[in-house]
Amino acid sequence: MLKLLQFRGLKNLYNPLTTPFIPLCLYIMSTNNIRLSVLDQSPIRKGVTAEQAVQETIALAKYTDQLGYTRFWVSEHHNTGSLAGSTPEVLIAYLASQTQHIRIGSGGIMMPNHSTLKVAENFRMLEALAPGRVDLGMGRAPGTDRVTASVLNPSNNFSEQDFMEQLADLQNYFHDTAVPGTIQQKIRAIPQVKTVPAMWLLSSSGQSGLFAAHFGMGFSFAHFINPVGGPQAVSLYKERFQPSLDLQQPEANMAIFVFCSEDEEKIMQHKAIMDYRFIQFEKGLGISPLGYADVKNAEYTLPEQDRIRYNRQRVVAGTPDMVKTRLTQLAESYGLDEIIAVTIAEDFDDRLLSYKLLAQLFELK
Repeated sequence: MLKLLQFRGLKNLYNPLTTPFIPLCLYIMSTNNIRLSVLDQSPIRKGVTAEQAVQETIALAKYTDQLGYTRFWVSEHHNTGSLAGSTPEVLIAYLASQTQHIRIGSGGIMMPNHSTLKVAENFRMLEALAPGRVDLGMGRAPGTDRVTASVLNPSNNFSEQDFMEQLADLQNYFHDTAVPGTIQQKIRAIPQVKTVPAMWLLSSSGQSGLFAAHFGMGFSFAHFINPVGGPQAVSLYKERFQPSLDLQQPEANMAIFVFCSEDEEKIMQHKAIMDYRFIQFEKGLGISPLGYADVKNAEYTLPEQDRIRYNRQRVVAGTPDMVKTRLTQLAESYGLDEIIAVTIAEDFDDRLLSYKLLAQLFELK
């Protein structure tokens, strides 16, 4: 069988160090043109239970629906004490029932953890519940450590080839177009519904952008994970895009940590907490719920200070004017009209206020 990775030149994968950036959009971005969306990981704040964290996600979805945000994505993480979001397919069903206009989706389903048929059936059921309002965002990382990933799916070998085959099979299940003679031709994903969820590939590198271009899917760049190479990855995605039954033109966005406040002290404390979180994660120590009191006396080595400077590129935290300027600059550099805000705050009211201020800054309706 011909390797999927050989199709349409996909063997020449994107390398941000060698691929030149040729912008496809050379226009000045108006803040009125920028759409805002949400990626929520159900963060567990210090002193708060996982049950409360999930209730906060529900409240945030309702709130941002009213504010005029475009989409609300929930994540898949496993074996962590700081994030309660482990099963987006379950949470999406409830969130869709609690909202009216905002698109609800996954950011994302980590495909190597799952059976492709089961993903197809989960999201066909979601389409039956909320037709035309469901996003299936997918990634190829496990959303956890390798040991946990091996328990979630003992056959997972983190193969690019397997991931590509999953994407091909998924499209066939959604459209009932399996290749004749394959086992998939004998199987239907049920329920049989008329609509198909919008399919997105999520990535912190350019590689999945090429996969998204090949399959005619949307592409979301995780700037909050990797602040380098995003504009180049999006540009290459647009250049290589091949129309599909579901998407005729390329559609892309980027996700970034955002905290907007009019309180300078809270902004300073937020930066300090995020600095500490990133360093702990990079040391392999995991992330536990914490507050400013836990990190205010932290001291960092010179290499750690370098990492802090690097990681601060993953975050936009500041007063409304500063946040508006920086997000507009990022939208221009990416050539995008949609930004996904990932906001973790030690006080839930501050999280809500940050999203409210963003909605006002970009005049969401």
